[in-house]
Amino acid sequence: MTQRPRTAVVIVTHQTCDEALTCLASLDGEQADVVVVDTGSSDGTAEAVRAAHPDVRVLELANAGFGRGANAGVRVTSAPYVVVANADVRFGPASVQHLADALDEDPSLGVVGPAVFYPDGQPQASARRLPDPITAIAHGVLGRLAPANRWTRRYRALDHPHTQAREADWLSGCTLALRRGAFEQVGGFDPGFHLYVEDIDLAVRLRAAGWRLRFEPDAWVEHDVGASTSAARWRALVTHARSLDLFLRRHHAGALAVLVRPALRVGLVAWAVVTWAWERTLGGGHSPTGERQADIP
Repeated sequence: MTQRPRTAVVIVTHQTCDEALTCLASLDGEQADVVVVDTGSSDGTAEAVRAAHPDVRVLELANAGFGRGANAGVRVTSAPYVVVANADVRFGPASVQHLADALDEDPSLGVVGPAVFYPDGQPQASARRLPDPITAIAHGVLGRLAPANRWTRRYRALDHPHTQAREADWLSGCTLALRRGAFEQVGGFDPGFHLYVEDIDLAVRLRAAGWRLRFEPDAWVEHDVGASTSAARWRALVTHARSLDLFLRRHHAGALAVLVRPALRVGLVAWAVVTWAWERTLGGGHSPTGERQADIP
């Protein structure tokens, strides 16, 4: 009798057919149950995946957002560990196995995240700290103008080597290895977040439930940031600002938070406008902290 894989891989895609096919090719040799969740693409993704990878299950949904798509993909699998990934990542050799090994070795871990790199080999700050209010404000104000400032460096955990395994407050949702029991305990991704911030929200809820998160650099992925949103950058920035506002309402509901919320909303609008103008003026490229100018903090 064939033993079922201990790991499933759920790839969520929207209008990224070429990226999805390349992502699937990078999984060659991994022992995993692979599912592609196509969230309303019109570029032939579902048909192309079925033709090139007949052993991969394809789940076609309306464009209901990353979180809903990931939740649906997890539900149709049964492995104890599930790696959820964007279509614009490429897995390093045996990275799925390394992620599953990390979950095997420590039952207190709810999520493990790999090292993440840009296509040119520069590291992405994928294992970050949850900022205190002062750090959040200072990072929001100075992150673009002076990206090497101490508050931005603290938020992005740039004091830790990218080759050092460690605990993290939250991990980039571009690739996450989830323990099914932990994920189901907290109800999966919150579908209220259509796009962006769902990874931070998940981390907060998992930690509140007693689970730990770990950055594991033995596993690594290459991430071509924003493949599905680059053509509609302004809309992506507005969506991100709305997700940040929702996160603040969900997790910071005290009296002081209610009083300062109007100012925070003004700040989010200003951040979206400044970021859009900055990128149109200066384009891409890396900042002194290793982030691309087109990245969203």
